[in-house]
Amino acid sequence: MFAGGALAQQEDRGTATTPPPTSSQPPPAPDRASSPRAASGQPATASTAKPKQPTEAPADVGAPPSKQQPKRILGIMPNYRAVSAGAIPPPPTPKQAFMIATHNSFDYSSFVFVGITSLMAEGTDAHPKLGKGVAGFGRYYWRGFVDKTDGNYLVIFALPTILHQDERYYAKGEGGFWKRFIYSTSRVLITPGYSGHNTFNASEIFGRGIAQGVSLAYYPTTDRTAGKLAAKYGYAVLRDALTNAFREFWPDIATHVLHRHP
Repeated sequence: MFAGGALAQQEDRGTATTPPPTSSQPPPAPDRASSPRAASGQPATASTAKPKQPTEAPADVGAPPSKQQPKRILGIMPNYRAVSAGAIPPPPTPKQAFMIATHNSFDYSSFVFVGITSLMAEGTDAHPKLGKGVAGFGRYYWRGFVDKTDGNYLVIFALPTILHQDERYYAKGEGGFWKRFIYSTSRVLITPGYSGHNTFNASEIFGRGIAQGVSLAYYPTTDRTAGKLAAKYGYAVLRDALTNAFREFWPDIATHVLHRHP
């Protein structure tokens, strides 16, 4: 019995002191995902074991500070559709396009802008059938708000999603004044598709046209003539073109004229 115990102890010692076999290849690196502890020494959890998913790059990555497009201009005007010069973000998803249209339509500044344009229209008696005074202003206001809102959803969300067009404004940020002005104003006719290639901006041209067609339902019959519809349509497209030009030059105005960050 004692001999057997001694023999077992000798075998244990021999096993413990026998060096492990050597190999010419280095041992494999430990798998951190399957390791019971993370590098910090804490027990592994689902968040440490699961690799992080890639996130979308911001729209202003790669743009110098003087060329970045802010989310708001002067802290008032919404600028969610602008992409900074030099940045190439992925195409917007339908949800992103919908959110941009919503921000542009229901931002507090939109209510102020519609109020100003409605006051001007009431003052000049643009639509005599809508009347004058407070009641007339109210009739101008809700019609102007519907004009702006349905146009935004058609041009920024609905048609771009169907036609696979990117209705954001890609700032140029360099070159002479006329080169940049012509580029910016021409974006109402030219826009990139989801593939990145420039295409005819059917979302803008047809979207504004459809919005004018919808307005036939709530404007007086005297304002439904072809001439007046054409004038409203031309104003909407021209407004978008000049807004693009303002977006294009705003970083320069902010940096070199106002001496502030855009």
